[in-house]
Amino acid sequence: MSGLPEHRTCPSPLTRLVADLRAAVRAGGDEGPEQTGRLVARALAAHLGAEDLLTPPQLEPDWRSYRQHLLHVEPDGTFSVVALVWLPGQRTPVHDHLAWCVTGVHLGAEEEIRYRLVADGEQSHLVPVGVTVNPAGAVDFLAPPGDIHEVRNSSDRTSVSVHVYGADLSRNGSSIRRSYDLPVRSGEFAPRG
Repeated sequence: MSGLPEHRTCPSPLTRLVADLRAAVRAGGDEGPEQTGRLVARALAAHLGAEDLLTPPQLEPDWRSYRQHLLHVEPDGTFSVVALVWLPGQRTPVHDHLAWCVTGVHLGAEEEIRYRLVADGEQSHLVPVGVTVNPAGAVDFLAPPGDIHEVRNSSDRTSVSVHVYGADLSRNGSSIRRSYDLPVRSGEFAPRG
């Protein structure tokens, strides 16, 4: 022993987040997506808002559309983590997902509109069933089927969210299974949150 202090490297905030997510996904195991979603949401929520969670390049927006930064893909493909950066007014198409998804707002706020698909004779359409404005720190869980929604930044500043998908996005490129270009008809719904 040289008598010099041992130098230890502290894991990055993203490395700690991934370790917590890995443990949550494993704990959810065969319990199904609902239980896995609850555990992943709890793990993600503990890291949201941490100043050094994302690096400056991972916070870069795109002026044309919201920007996805792939942060991690688990080696066995069980989950992927992305950061989505939204400038004011940017939005997703109305879509659903390949697998379960946990979202957490890291900075700013995001608005989500959920829809129900109605097959009405020859012309299918969408009916809005809920609107939620999620502030920084809020987490949400979606699982197919019935996960048709649209997300947008309706604020006047940049918003950043962290999404955990139960899919290998290095292979799929996106978590979106299908986009819906259908008419939207008004319906009765109660705002969520």
